[in-house]
Amino acid sequence: MKSEGSLWWRFGGVVRSLRPHQWVKNVFVLAPVVFAKEVFAPELLLRAGSAFIAFCFLASAVYTINDIADVEADRVHRLKRHRPIASGRVSIGFAKGMAAVLIVGSLFGASLLSVGFLVAAAAYLLLNLAYSFKLKHIAYVDVGCIAAGFVLRVVAGGYATAIDVSAYLLVCTALLALFLGFGKRRHELSAAAARGARQRAALESYTPAGLERALGVTAVATAVTYLVYTLDPRTREFFRSDYLWPTTLFVGAGILRFLQIVRHRPRAESPTQEMLRDGPFVAIVLLWLGLVLFVVYRLRPG
Repeated sequence: MKSEGSLWWRFGGVVRSLRPHQWVKNVFVLAPVVFAKEVFAPELLLRAGSAFIAFCFLASAVYTINDIADVEADRVHRLKRHRPIASGRVSIGFAKGMAAVLIVGSLFGASLLSVGFLVAAAAYLLLNLAYSFKLKHIAYVDVGCIAAGFVLRVVAGGYATAIDVSAYLLVCTALLALFLGFGKRRHELSAAAARGARQRAALESYTPAGLERALGVTAVATAVTYLVYTLDPRTREFFRSDYLWPTTLFVGAGILRFLQIVRHRPRAESPTQEMLRDGPFVAIVLLWLGLVLFVVYRLRPG
C-alpha cells in the first residue's frame, strides 16, 4: 500500500486529475471518419487519431481547471471531496502549471493538423473556460454548453481529416449530448436534495418535472432524428445499403438503459460515468457499433 505523501501516491493523484476515463467522450472526434466510410484509410486514421489525442490533452486541462475553480464546493461534497485537488493530494499551484502545459501542447499539436482544427480546438477550450467560471451556474445554459462541446468535437474531427460533416451527424450529436446532460442534472438533483445549492448553483433553478420533460423530449428527438437519417435516400445511396435503420433499435435501447441508471442509482457520482461501468449499456453500444460497421463496410451490392 502506497503511503500518503509518497511520490507514487502523488503521481496517482495527478493521473486521477487528468480523468483518463473521460477520454472516451473524445471518440466523437472520430465520428466523421467512421461515417465517411474511411475508417480503413491509414492517412486519415492517423490524422483522426492525432486529433483524438489532442482533444484528450485539452479535455484533461479543462477538467483540471474546473477542479481548481470548484475546489471549495468539492470539499463539502460527499464524493468529490476525495478528488486529488480538493483533498490536497495535488496542490493548486502544480495543477495550474499542469493545465498550462496541457493547453500549450494540445494547441501546438492542433496547429500541425490544420487551421480549422486549431480554431475548433481553441473554441472548445474557450467554451469550457466560460463554462467553468460562469456558464455552469446558469440552468439549462450549462447543459447547452456541454452539448456544444460535443458538437465541436465532431466539427474538429471533420477539419482534422478534411471530411465534410453532415448536418444529421451534428444534430444527432447535439441532441444526444443534451439528453445525457439533462440526465446528469436529474441525477444530481435527486442526490443533492437540500444541499444542491452548495454543490452546483444551477441546481437551484432546475426542477424534477422540468428535467423529466427535457429528458423525454431529447430522448424522442434523438431517436427520431437518427431514424430519419438512416432512412434518408441520400444516406442509403451513400452507404449503398437499405439496412442501416435497424441500428436505431440499439439507440433506443441505450437511451432506455441510461434512463434506468439515472433513476435507480442515486449513490453513483455521475450517471455518465456509471454507464461506462454498466455491462448492459456497454454491450448495447458495442452491438450498435458492430452493426453500423457491418452495414457501412460490408453490406454493399456487388
